[in-house]
Amino acid sequence: MGTFERYLSVWVAGAIATGVALGALFPGAFEVLAQLEVANVNLVVAILIWVMIYPMMINVDLASLRHIGDRPKGLAITIAVNWLIKPFTMTALAMLFFEVVFRDWVDPADANEYIAGMILLGAAPCTAMVFVWSQLTRGDATYTLVQVSINDIIMVLVFAPLVAWLLGIADVIVPWSILLMSVLLYVVVPLAAGIGTRFALIGKEGDESRINAFSARLKPYTIVGLLATVVLLFAFQGSRILEQPLVILMIAIPLVIQSYGIFAIAYGWAWAWRVPFAVAAPAALIGTSNFFELAVAVSVSLFGLESGAVLATVVGVLVEVPVMLSLVAFANRTQIHFPDPSALNPLETNRP
Repeated sequence: MGTFERYLSVWVAGAIATGVALGALFPGAFEVLAQLEVANVNLVVAILIWVMIYPMMINVDLASLRHIGDRPKGLAITIAVNWLIKPFTMTALAMLFFEVVFRDWVDPADANEYIAGMILLGAAPCTAMVFVWSQLTRGDATYTLVQVSINDIIMVLVFAPLVAWLLGIADVIVPWSILLMSVLLYVVVPLAAGIGTRFALIGKEGDESRINAFSARLKPYTIVGLLATVVLLFAFQGSRILEQPLVILMIAIPLVIQSYGIFAIAYGWAWAWRVPFAVAAPAALIGTSNFFELAVAVSVSLFGLESGAVLATVVGVLVEVPVMLSLVAFANRTQIHFPDPSALNPLETNRP
C-alpha cells in the first residue's frame, strides 16, 4: 500500500479544508465553474471523475471470467452482499438517522439530499481500492479480479434501476434520463475504454507487465483528479459546512455503522461457509468499500454541485480508508479461524 493510499483520509481532509477556504475567498470563480454544464453534466467534474475512473477500469479483465466457477461460494457472498443486502441496509440506516435520530437538527430538504447521497454510495460496490485491501490480506488475486469484473458488469445493468427504486422509497424522485446518462458516461464508456486499452496493451503476447507499467504512469493523474475533485466540491459546500459544522459527523455515523455491519455479515457468512481466508477477506472487503467516484459523479448530475447528496458522497471518501484499514487489521488477526486450504478435502479445495 502506497503512501497516498495509507494516508488518503489525511489528504482528503486537507483538500476539504482547502476547498472550503477557496470557496469563501473566491466565490465568483467557482460560480463560473458551476455554469460549465451540458445536459446536467458539469464538464470540469466529468473530466476529473474520468481521470479517476478510467485507470481503474483497465484492471477489469474479461478473460478472468473463465474462472467464474472456481470460487462459487466467495462469488455468491460478493454478489449477495453487494446487490441484495448492502444497498438496502444503507437506505435503512440513512432514513433512520436523518428522518428520526437527527430530525430536529437537520432541515428536511437537506436530509433528503443526504439520504440520496448515501443511497448512491451503498449501491456502488468498490472497483479499485479492493485490489489494495486484497493485497493487504494476501487475498486470492484471481478471485479478486473475477469479483471486480462481475460486479462491474452487474453495475452496468442494475445500478440505474436499483438507485431509482431506492431513491423512490426515500421519496426522492430523479429523472431517469439523467440517471441513465450518468451510468453511460461514468460506467459504460470508461469500462469500454479500459477494456479496449487492456487489449491494446497486452497484445498477442499477453504481457501483463505493460498494464502494470501503464497504470503506474497514470497513478499521479488519478491522485490529482481525486484531490482536485474534493477541493472543487467542498468549495461549493463551504457555506453549508460553516453554517452546520456537525453535518459531516452526522453523515459519517451511519456510514461507519454500515461499513462495520456489512463486513460483519460478509465475513461471518464466509466463516460459517468454511470459505478459505484468501477468498473470504476480499469477498467481505469489496462489499464494505464503495465506488465513491461513481457516487460523486452521479450525485453531481442528479442534484448539483452544491447539494447535500454530493456532500454525503465525499464524506464517504473521508471515512472509508481508516475504517477499511481497521477491518484489514481485524481480518489479518482472525485468519486463524478460517480453514486451511491444505486441510480441506479436494472438493472443498477446488470450490471454496
